[in-house]
Amino acid sequence: MKKTTLAGLLFLASLTLLAQGTINTMFYNVLEFPSASPANRELVLKNILSEYNPDIFMVCELESVEGANLIQNVTFNSENYAFDRAPFSANQSSDSPLQQMLYYRSNMFSLEDFSTILTNTRDINRYVLLLHTATSTTDPIHIYIYISHLKSSEGAANQLERLDMVNRVTADLETIPSNAFVLFAGDLNVYTAAEPAYMELTDPTNAITLQDPINTAGDWHNNNIFAGVHTQSTRVNSGAFGAGAGGGMDDRFDFILISENMIASPKLRYVENSYKSFGNNGNCYDMDVNNPTCAGVFEQELRNNLYSMSDHLPVVMQLQTNQEIILAGTDFDIPATQLKLKSTIVTQNITLLSKTPLNGSFSFGIYNALGQKVMEWNGNPSQEISVAINTLTNGVYYIKTNLPNTEPLKFLKTS
Repeated sequence: MKKTTLAGLLFLASLTLLAQGTINTMFYNVLEFPSASPANRELVLKNILSEYNPDIFMVCELESVEGANLIQNVTFNSENYAFDRAPFSANQSSDSPLQQMLYYRSNMFSLEDFSTILTNTRDINRYVLLLHTATSTTDPIHIYIYISHLKSSEGAANQLERLDMVNRVTADLETIPSNAFVLFAGDLNVYTAAEPAYMELTDPTNAITLQDPINTAGDWHNNNIFAGVHTQSTRVNSGAFGAGAGGGMDDRFDFILISENMIASPKLRYVENSYKSFGNNGNCYDMDVNNPTCAGVFEQELRNNLYSMSDHLPVVMQLQTNQEIILAGTDFDIPATQLKLKSTIVTQNITLLSKTPLNGSFSFGIYNALGQKVMEWNGNPSQEISVAINTLTNGVYYIKTNLPNTEPLKFLKTS
């Protein structure tokens, strides 16, 4: 028995895991997309996203389902990104065409729920994603994502409207599990951390406490002390674009707030120092973001694209889990034969695909997480082999073939 256990452990230690523990998130005000100038901004956006590769992409100022499809089909899926999006729902809170949207890597997440919070200005959208992990059926990780675009402009009346909007969010937080993992992302249009809307969002007496991951409270507006976190405006003069604001980089309007449990929870936590105003080198106060003097980590070509895309910069941050992420339907090629599983999350059958013919002696075994063989296949090989696995219990399994110099393939069996 001890020998079997040791052999199993050695087998597991030799595996190349089909997983990643880090999740890239981005929020972006895409500025009246797709109508605002210049044309073909879906291609500009594609170049921007290639510099970060988000797994969760949250946007506001989307004008139409056509715009939503442009981002999904041209920005993402034209390059085999395999992204899905939430349903597009026209703004119900007012006659404004501007709406929010969630895009997510479809081999990493499933959309479990979508709902709308009505306000007097614009909808606030709530989405629930399920992260595909080896323990999805027994210990799932759900991420509750609120995407918002609060009332703009200075003045007491606008501050009160922003407060009213977020009051509806904090009321909604009372309806979800108290230990939920929550992201609240948006163009908040707040000028200082003392503004009522921001104070309400971060109030520690709320059902779920939200935190600023970088803990950078202050008077952000027209204050060069906060130059490194400003997100608007990428342009000193917006006249040539016919949309958006000018004035240069001097406001922090765009945020991703996180639930307090994501500061330290090993199950899903914020990666320290990963929160960035994407494209802001910290030396561009009151200037165009692509000014050549604003050199730094974010290079000129990226900053040129950000200048063209929107008057806002994206904000990004990473999340990390200690659970193994299962990437469903991803190609994991093996040298020479290029074997892959059609899907790595299955219920009834596994389908093994080969890009080259297999010889008649080909066979493989299926092993459980202890390294014990639970099934063996010695059939008639073809370039597509389907095997029933419905009798297996739920869990992670590994396929080991008799081919030389190959790594095991992994799949998750669920109900």
